[in-house]
Amino acid sequence: MALRKFSWHWLVACIGLGLSVLLGIYAIARPIDVVVLALGEPYEQVRQQSNSTLPAIEPNANWGGYVNRPTRLRFVDPQYGFATPAAKFLAVHYDSNGKVDSVTLSPQVTSLPLDDAMTILTDLQNQLRQGGWKPFRATGSQPIGDTPASRTEIRKCSAPTSYWQAGNKYQVSLNIRCLRSQDHPNDERYLITLDLGPPVFDDHPEN
Repeated sequence: MALRKFSWHWLVACIGLGLSVLLGIYAIARPIDVVVLALGEPYEQVRQQSNSTLPAIEPNANWGGYVNRPTRLRFVDPQYGFATPAAKFLAVHYDSNGKVDSVTLSPQVTSLPLDDAMTILTDLQNQLRQGGWKPFRATGSQPIGDTPASRTEIRKCSAPTSYWQAGNKYQVSLNIRCLRSQDHPNDERYLITLDLGPPVFDDHPEN
């Protein structure tokens, strides 16, 4: 009887271990989630063409869907498109007609040391420049360069923001701010926020 009981527990333990291994392999092998969109597209179309956890639309609502797994954004405008790293927070907002009107995300899966945050921020700004986006409201908010002066301001928690405009079609704001998290209470950690939407500010981009 004791041997039978031991064998039963051993079998259950082996099954549990096997399932854990299979789930781990699946998590590693599973493609990274991605939201693929252009502004003005139907939200449900975005869900269908994306590999993501965006929830179904709420009829007659002016709301947004949030992912619950780290997910990259691929903005697919043929001229002004860009892509972000995986984001733990990504929200796709839609209007009362169910059309996508803006996106907000933090293109990282955790708060980051300044070196890592600046790498992401610099890459995103370079993508915008190469895609024809122009600095916007630049007289008061220059693009955020990776310089000693910029790093000093960021470390002061001044939360600098750069603004970018794509012709008369879109605007992007990029913000970096200091953050103290429960996971890293004694570390300098930083969070980037990207907002993408139609033009809302009445200013002129730099040439």
